[in-house]
Amino acid sequence: MTLPNFRHMSAIALAGTAFLAGCGGSDGPAPVVPEETRAQDSRTFTVTDASATTFAPMAAASGDVGDVTATSRWAGVLNGAGYHVEVPANWNGMLVMYAHGYAGTGAALAVQNPTIRRYLIENGYAWAASSYSKNYYDVRAGVEDTNALALEFNKIAAANSRGLAAPSKIYITGVSMGGEIIGAAIDDEAQATAINKVKYNGAVPMCGVMGDTELFNEFAGMQVTAQALAGQAAYPTDKFADIATQVTNTLFTTFPSKPTATGAKYLSVVKNLTGGDRPMFDLGIAFGGSFPSAYGTFGSDGTVTGILNKNVLDTNAFTYTIDGDVAGSTALNASAQKLTAAPDANRLRTDGLRWIPKVNGDFKIPVVSIHTLGDLFVPFSMEQVFNKRVAAKGNSAWLVQRAIRGVSHCDFTVQEMATAFDDMVRWERGGVKPAGDDVVTPATVAAPTFGCKFTNNTMGPDETSTTKALRPAVLASSAPCP
Repeated sequence: MTLPNFRHMSAIALAGTAFLAGCGGSDGPAPVVPEETRAQDSRTFTVTDASATTFAPMAAASGDVGDVTATSRWAGVLNGAGYHVEVPANWNGMLVMYAHGYAGTGAALAVQNPTIRRYLIENGYAWAASSYSKNYYDVRAGVEDTNALALEFNKIAAANSRGLAAPSKIYITGVSMGGEIIGAAIDDEAQATAINKVKYNGAVPMCGVMGDTELFNEFAGMQVTAQALAGQAAYPTDKFADIATQVTNTLFTTFPSKPTATGAKYLSVVKNLTGGDRPMFDLGIAFGGSFPSAYGTFGSDGTVTGILNKNVLDTNAFTYTIDGDVAGSTALNASAQKLTAAPDANRLRTDGLRWIPKVNGDFKIPVVSIHTLGDLFVPFSMEQVFNKRVAAKGNSAWLVQRAIRGVSHCDFTVQEMATAFDDMVRWERGGVKPAGDDVVTPATVAAPTFGCKFTNNTMGPDETSTTKALRPAVLASSAPCP
């Protein structure tokens, strides 16, 4: 999905919301100072089919294991968010929560079913998915509404005349912005600060924003280097629309597949900013289709379209590299604007989670994360940021990461997603950690065969239109895996 321009674009524990008065002889708690509001708080949203009590069954397909239509399916609205819940007749006692990706800035809220729905049903899992109560990049709402639905699972079943035992395990999976929702939901900070708290047993984030606001910093880095190389280094970054045509025409003859000589330098900067030399980057630019979405974020005021009140963008940590051009790289780093975030833009809050909850890497449950190499909207660098944060917390034993040779955003095959989920569950239940990829050693990531180990191009009946279109093109345009 395309995230629009961020032009108009965040929690301390509840126990910390009361303070001793400390004066006038009073020993009671002082009143809590109300938190400030933001643009997101005044927006209204409506569930598209609020009156629905069920939803369509899974379409039967060749090779199905059992009757995939023989399930209980319940729809409804919980705390302003739509939901779908599905429980197979042979429920295995485990619940999978699904966190969908960014759904735009419209007022309509819609539930998205998991792409691995058929796999879940066939293997006896119940699953539940929330629309979230708000659109925009509202990870806070995503965490709270997904957790609230997990906590309501048994009540929903009972209200629909199917009494169920409490789930023996609760897992969580999802895509894109849903990846950040997962990374935040399993983090110790959310366990301390969320209103709705759920102890998940394992997680599978896919193509996720595993670096939280670092993604927006990368977008900003892409912009300031584009401006600098196009001779517009000092132009106000929040006024990019004024110079967009000039910058684009300086860098590309056909955007983004045919760069000029200057544009070729720029694309090497983008490559190095978003994960380094790696297979599928060039194909991602040539026909993957996700880079225009990143480019479309240029012009942000740093508030993530009103999710925050202050600028969160910061590019001071970046060193930009033009391949094979030391002097040019030095000049670019000297000329590109340095953006600095307001220190409290995404601070801890007294009323629950941060406005953009953090993915700190502070968890001790099995996590299997997968990411396509050619993704330039949520780049592979998000996995590298996540890896380093998890390591800094001493939790690397709980993380497995896998590179997939896709060229766009979230263009996995169902088999790749289902395998990651199945491996996570086997790990969580049996204690044997599955294999993964080294995502941080540059020479490993740059190898022509990187990503081959966990890529599975076998197509099933539930592939997305993007995957159906792109995987054959990838196979025709790149060296085959051994």
